[in-house]
Amino acid sequence: MSGVEVITFGCRLNTYESEVMRAQAEKAGLNNAILVNTCAVTGEAVRQARQAIRRARRDNPHARIIVTGCAAQTEKETFADMAEVDAVLGNEEKLKRASYRSLPDFGVSAEEKLRVNDIMSVRQTAPQMVKHIDGHVRAFIQVQNGCDHRCTFCIIPYGRGNSRSVPMGAVVDQARKLVESGYREIVLTGVDATSYGAGLPGEPTLGLLAKTLLKQVPDIRRLRLSSIDSIEADKHLLDLIADEARFMPHLHLSLQHGDDMILKRMKRRHSSADALAFVNDVRRLRPQMSFGADMIAGFPTESEEMFANAVRLAEEANIAHLHVFPYSPRPGTPAARMPQLDRALVKERAARLRATGHRLHQSHLDGMVGTQQWLLVENNGLAHTENFTLVAAAGLAPRSFVQAVITGHNGKHLDMQLTAADAA
Repeated sequence: MSGVEVITFGCRLNTYESEVMRAQAEKAGLNNAILVNTCAVTGEAVRQARQAIRRARRDNPHARIIVTGCAAQTEKETFADMAEVDAVLGNEEKLKRASYRSLPDFGVSAEEKLRVNDIMSVRQTAPQMVKHIDGHVRAFIQVQNGCDHRCTFCIIPYGRGNSRSVPMGAVVDQARKLVESGYREIVLTGVDATSYGAGLPGEPTLGLLAKTLLKQVPDIRRLRLSSIDSIEADKHLLDLIADEARFMPHLHLSLQHGDDMILKRMKRRHSSADALAFVNDVRRLRPQMSFGADMIAGFPTESEEMFANAVRLAEEANIAHLHVFPYSPRPGTPAARMPQLDRALVKERAARLRATGHRLHQSHLDGMVGTQQWLLVENNGLAHTENFTLVAAAGLAPRSFVQAVITGHNGKHLDMQLTAADAA
C-alpha cells in the first residue's frame, strides 16, 4: 500500500478526528501507514480494534500500524504488547503533526512504542480544520472534548480527559470551510456536547453556539447535534427546537436507564421523570421531533423490576431509534466493582430491550407512511429524512436533496416516490 489509511471505531468525534489525523500524518510525510483510531466504550469495541489490527497486519505486512484513540489511551500496554503494532499514540498526541515525524523504528520494545501522555493534564482543545469527512455526506464538527462527570460505568473521561470547549469563532470558521467544500448538513459533536462553553469567555452554551452558527453561516441547510445530556439543555437550544427550521427534528439522548435507583448507581444526574418531562416538553415545541437514545441493559444490581422500568421509559418516551448496550465492565470504573449479573442474563435482557426498540421503530416507520419529506441522499443508496429516518434512495446523487412521499417500509427503512429534486 501507499499513503495513509485510517480505520475508525466508535463515535462521530472519532470520525472527525480521523480526518485531522490523516491530514497531520500526510503533512508529516508519513507513507505506507495504517492509523487505527480506537474506541473504549465497551470491551467488545476493544476486541474489535485488536481484531482489525491483526487483519491489517496480515493484509499489509510492510506497513506501519499506529494505534490511537480512547482504547489506546486507557489500555496503552494492551496495544503496545501486540507484535503487529509499531506505535501507540494518545488522544492528544494523535492530533499533532510532530507525533508522526518522530515514530519509533520497527522492532522496538513495547515501552519504546508508547507516545501516550496524561490526558488529564490537557486543559484546552486546539481548533482543528478539515475540508471533508471521508465517506460521509454530512460533516461533523468537534465543539467539545472530554467530560467532567464520572458516571460509574464509563471509562471515557480517562480516555478523553476533562471537559474543554472549542472557541465559538473556530467552530464558525470550520463550518464555513466545510460548507465551501459542498456540505449542507453539519453535525456538532463532542464527548459531553451539552457542557459546551464552560471555561470559555462568557461561558456560551451549546444552544447559543448553534444559534450563532446558523446566523453566521446561512448556507448550512441542516444542523444536527450528536448525543446530548437532556439535563443540560439550555434555553437557546429549546428556542432553536421551537423556531428554527434548519435545526433538525431529531435528538439523541444519553438516557442509559429508566430506573431511578440504577440511575443513581450510575451517577447520572437525571431521573426517569426528568427524561420523560424533557421529551414531552420538546414534543410540545416540535411535534415532529423524533428521539434516539442509548440505554444499558444488565447494569450491576439490576433486578427484573428495575429492568422493566427501563423498558417502560423507552416506551413512554417513544424512542424511535434505541441503541442498546449490554453492560460491559470497564477496568478501573466503580461499576466494575459492584455485584455483577450473570453474562447470560445481561445478554438476554439486552435482547429484550432491543426487541422493545425494534417494536418502537416499526411504529415510527408506520407513522411516516403517507408523509412528504425532504431527504439528504447518502453514498450508500440510502437517504435520511429530517427526523433521521432511513429511506431507500438507490440511483440518486449523493449530497443531493430530494422531496418524496413515503409510500411504505420494509421494517428497516422507508420506501418513497420522488416529487421534487433540489441540488442546492
